[in-house]
Amino acid sequence: MKLTKIAAYAVAAAMVASPVMADLVFPSLSYRTGPYAANGTPVADGFADYFTLLNARDGGIGGVMTNVIECETGYSTEKGVECYEATKGEGALIYEPLSTGITYQLIPRATADDIPILTTGYGRTSAANGDVFSHIFNFPANYWNGASVAINHLLDLNDGDISGKSVALVYHNSAYGKEPITTLEVLAEMHGFDLTLLPVDHPGQEQKSQWLQIRRERPDYVLMWGWGVMNQVAIQEAANIRYPMENFIGIWWSGSENDVIPAGMDADGYKALTFHAVGTDFPVFDDLQTYVVDAGLAAGTGEHVGTVLYNRGMYGAMLAAEAVKVAQEIHGVADITSGMMRDGLENLVISDETMAAIGFQGFAPNFTVTCENHGGPGLGGVAQWNAADQTWSIISDYSQSDMSVIQPLIDADSAAYAAENGIESQCN
Repeated sequence: MKLTKIAAYAVAAAMVASPVMADLVFPSLSYRTGPYAANGTPVADGFADYFTLLNARDGGIGGVMTNVIECETGYSTEKGVECYEATKGEGALIYEPLSTGITYQLIPRATADDIPILTTGYGRTSAANGDVFSHIFNFPANYWNGASVAINHLLDLNDGDISGKSVALVYHNSAYGKEPITTLEVLAEMHGFDLTLLPVDHPGQEQKSQWLQIRRERPDYVLMWGWGVMNQVAIQEAANIRYPMENFIGIWWSGSENDVIPAGMDADGYKALTFHAVGTDFPVFDDLQTYVVDAGLAAGTGEHVGTVLYNRGMYGAMLAAEAVKVAQEIHGVADITSGMMRDGLENLVISDETMAAIGFQGFAPNFTVTCENHGGPGLGGVAQWNAADQTWSIISDYSQSDMSVIQPLIDADSAAYAAENGIESQCN
């Protein structure tokens, strides 16, 4: 009995002396170093700060504190995989890799480990088919949606007819940059426009030949799938040849302040797609200022708050947090597992009521996730840069992409993946 009491006292003392460890673990595969650090840093800050807000204001999620484990990848696929292997045993609930290359490598690993992956606006597009990709989610929109939204914008500008027009795609020569090509090729045939493909090698600082070709051929429109320094260089090169910025449209990863500010007034009128709002005119940012920034708990200096990429990091964290709440309700426990987290993602409903309750009213479109559809509605909007006041303004409604084109592509690609990997239907 004496030994038992001593042991009990020892355990109690250890519990008092030791910090309480968080149970809801969210690894952050960040890149604050390397050629993409200027873009990776604000995303990582927004992601971390939102979970800090939940801890400081709400005591975590459902009474369980959160913990963000950051692992530096330098945007390297190899390092990204190493970070996954190093952190998955820490109780990881979900991964948001912020890299299409890393995502492709993690799909089979995470599925086998029963850990979901959320790739908001990037990754493998056909993972929208939850009947094949049980653990991969890419709501609310993917790259093929983005390609269609861009073309729909061009159709709107031309009274619905772009036959005979010429469109150039300047793209990062990687899995990420190549994602929209098939969709654009199908859309080119459907709408009768000419498509020119102009790859740019990593990291994207050398683009002279591509822009010489654009100056020579003068396409009616230029689309861009770029990242990091590639975007800055492309916008400056476009300005150098006096290409009209209102005809230059980037995907949502080519539409941050980092991309346009270096070009000064020459970037005025440049456009980019988006699936969420910019700025701080939402109640959640008041709480963020009080509980995180003013309290000295921010992941960075606070200078990025409200910028495009900071908001995107917050948005990714918010979606994960809301999925936790759904999983807690489904399973009746607060300290959920990664498998339960998968269920929360698959039953997630983002409504006006949901967004209003957490201070995000009007921040992004509503959507519902199902077993068959892990990609959401595929909505996207168009933002435009005002160089004079250095702000982005959303100049369109969130519009529907052409799913009559995209869904068959998703079905075909996911069916091929299922056949190659012996995957049976997940939604029976």
